[in-house]
Amino acid sequence: MSGQSELRINTEQGAVEDPGRRNLLRLSGVSAAALGAASLLPTPNAEAHTMTNDWDKVFPRSANVDHQKISFKNRYGITLAGDLYLPKNRANGRLAALAVGGPFGAVKEQSSGLYAQTMAERGFVTLAFDPSYTGESGGAPRNVASPDINTEDFMAAIDSLGLHDAVDRERIGVIGICGWGGMALSAAAVDKRVKAVVASTMYDMTRVMSKGYNDSMTLEQRTQTLEQLSRQRWTDAERGTPNYQPRYNVERKGEPFMIDYHDYYMTPRGYHPRAVNSGNAWTITTPLPFNNLPILTCISEISPRPVLFVHGEKAHSLYFAQTAYAAAAEPKELMIIAGASHTDLYDKMDVIPFDRLQSFFNQHLAA
Repeated sequence: MSGQSELRINTEQGAVEDPGRRNLLRLSGVSAAALGAASLLPTPNAEAHTMTNDWDKVFPRSANVDHQKISFKNRYGITLAGDLYLPKNRANGRLAALAVGGPFGAVKEQSSGLYAQTMAERGFVTLAFDPSYTGESGGAPRNVASPDINTEDFMAAIDSLGLHDAVDRERIGVIGICGWGGMALSAAAVDKRVKAVVASTMYDMTRVMSKGYNDSMTLEQRTQTLEQLSRQRWTDAERGTPNYQPRYNVERKGEPFMIDYHDYYMTPRGYHPRAVNSGNAWTITTPLPFNNLPILTCISEISPRPVLFVHGEKAHSLYFAQTAYAAAAEPKELMIIAGASHTDLYDKMDVIPFDRLQSFFNQHLAA
């Protein structure tokens, strides 16, 4: 990525590293995928944020939906924070439900909450949640991601929905946005309680981190990345706390899709102080498990349950959806939105095909 400054060790502030760090983050894919590069962050000390009851979303509250904050545990014992949305004029019967997650590095007050509230307006019980180690969810150290734990987070959300009095536990689907599109597919492949899946503007985070964008990483580059990430573990172990990647450069420059990310995460449109992508950062070693734990290996085993891929025609990430669609078994659908970019499907109400999402889930989560 252009515009990166040379980085050097500053252990007093928890900052790393050598002049090759910028190449490490670029090659690992996590820097661009989660909005890397400028000044380094000190180690976040708080285990988690206390859940607030204030409406601190980046979208307006709907008068047609009841909202409540909830918490639930995943099977690793981490307490996850969620926003539960229920149709206001719901009958006494149990409803179909949706667990909603993403994008990668975002929080539930952003895109996932918007999707969840909108689908609740359309008759579903929905749950948007913060992944482990991020947002208002628990886990320490902060701002760590894992293809295993994050897949588990989706399944824990399904646990929670299935225990709610308003939910028919035999009619649960999932929506994954951006990097959580891949997590949704990973969860559905093993969790047979999921009856239908939507992956919107999806990334396969294990692919981009292990192979780079458009699979451009060479074996030599991958080896260099893993060598440096491995040695970073000694640095972190010696300090007793992890070092963090550079945070996003708030200037609007770089690749066009990075400008799109900036215009969502770093402006009033989508900025949220708890989001990793809104000026915060992942741990440097976050890419390690993404390099050898491909999450879409068993995607064909979602069948006979249906999968709907939704992606923008002009999205830099379209190839992720096309490859995943080819690997999935029937029934499946790839819906390409004309003229749409990757981030248009985060929050553009006139671009996100909510009518299609509603008809898809109405059909496949029917009583």
